[in-house]
Amino acid sequence: MVEKFIMAGDTALHVCDSEKGEKCVLLLHGYLENMLVWEEFIPLIYKSVRVITVDIPGHGISEVKGEVHTMDYLADVIVGAMDSLGVDRACIVGHSMGGYVALDICERYADRVSGIVLLHSTPNADSEEKRANREREIALVKAGKKELLAKTAPEAGFAAENRKRYASVIEDLVEIVHLTEDGGIVALLGGMIERRDQNDMLKRTFIPQLFILGRKDGYIVESVAQTMIETHPQAKVAWMENSGHMSFIEEPEACATALLDFVESL
Repeated sequence: MVEKFIMAGDTALHVCDSEKGEKCVLLLHGYLENMLVWEEFIPLIYKSVRVITVDIPGHGISEVKGEVHTMDYLADVIVGAMDSLGVDRACIVGHSMGGYVALDICERYADRVSGIVLLHSTPNADSEEKRANREREIALVKAGKKELLAKTAPEAGFAAENRKRYASVIEDLVEIVHLTEDGGIVALLGGMIERRDQNDMLKRTFIPQLFILGRKDGYIVESVAQTMIETHPQAKVAWMENSGHMSFIEEPEACATALLDFVESL
């Protein structure tokens, strides 16, 4: 993997690129993460496909631009990165928040997307309750209490029975939260609050779709996941039986197999 900074439009973006492979997979991390979350997953897929990871603006060491990072802005940045890296089309894999960005790319740049993988993500807009929770998180960060997010969010991503086994990974994720710029967290929370419902778009689009879901996901519980599957019969589905919200860490081999089988079919 070649690590570098590029300009994606007018945004300085931190990327890693394996640079080799006929088909390209672009991995978009979730909220309170950065590209380092893919570190152990990439070796499972990079021999089969070109792999690109990015620090989504607001997280990692990519640039923070403004008070709100809308999904439209983030989609523009990712497509700008594809332009800079010479990638015509890619399978966009979005983990959680990264899935929201991937959906926006599908909506506005469909010709650049060979397939979309919603990895523990959903086309649903925020509920009123979820928006209120995000507003509370914004208030915490602005009050200088980011450590409260660090104490709870990373651990909550894992199935309860996996937390002890992945304690060191959770510690790394906690450190990522501490290192993330406050303004970047606020900007991304604001963008998630504003995002559009993408269910109709996902039904209409010609882009092949895969949902990777965790049986023990505390964020997208099984009943919500089942409704999503029923709403989108056009999508392929892979259940990770022993995972929470982080199957690419909790069940990396099974997750990689599901992803590569999907990419092979494109």
